[in-house]
Amino acid sequence: MELLEHTPQRVLAIVAHPDDIEYGAAAAVAMWTAAGADCRYLLATRGEAGIDGMDPQTAAAVREQEQHRSAEVVGVEVVEFLDHPDGTIEYGLTLRRELAEAIRRHRPDTVLLFNHRESWGPGARNSADHQAVGTAALDAVADAGNRWIFPGTEPHHASLVLVAGSPQATHAIDVSAGVDRAVASLSEHRAYLEGLGEHPMADPEFLRAFLEQTGTRVGVPAALAVEVWRF
Repeated sequence: MELLEHTPQRVLAIVAHPDDIEYGAAAAVAMWTAAGADCRYLLATRGEAGIDGMDPQTAAAVREQEQHRSAEVVGVEVVEFLDHPDGTIEYGLTLRRELAEAIRRHRPDTVLLFNHRESWGPGARNSADHQAVGTAALDAVADAGNRWIFPGTEPHHASLVLVAGSPQATHAIDVSAGVDRAVASLSEHRAYLEGLGEHPMADPEFLRAFLEQTGTRVGVPAALAVEVWRF
């Protein structure tokens, strides 16, 4: 795994659910915004199916508020939701079109995604939502640059896509200076974390240990592993 030196100017993070960005990627976002980058979030759902003990309509409102507070911690002011149904997102032209139009509207140089692979590693299957949104977003980056695909909006070429959480990560970003804010950002998802019960990932400090573990692989205090796609 190689260290990736990258300082973006405009970033659009595209994920399926509230909290997806906070499980690691927010550490990079915190550093980028501190360096002056314009970072924005686009979520396909409001995470209404993510808390077993809470009615979906209530959960959607709670989790939207938590996501906004979480984004503020790492310097993100723009958070948008597409209102796809949590748990049953479908890959297809509709999703690709929405994401391509969002990329054209926000005009990022870097797109930040969450794991789109079938698993997190051997024996750990990834959710269908993560796969659908991540794969559609990768396609949408290419779509957004072609004026003849989904015509009607001005094309935009995003040159780099970083996929956090991928089991096929090839690079790592030194996020040592962003860890504290990333942990604080994840902590804002209070209702979701409480709903996890005794799960190890319910403790935001899990994130610190996770990033430090990746850091040891590349010789820095903490790092975010990413799969890199160039367009």
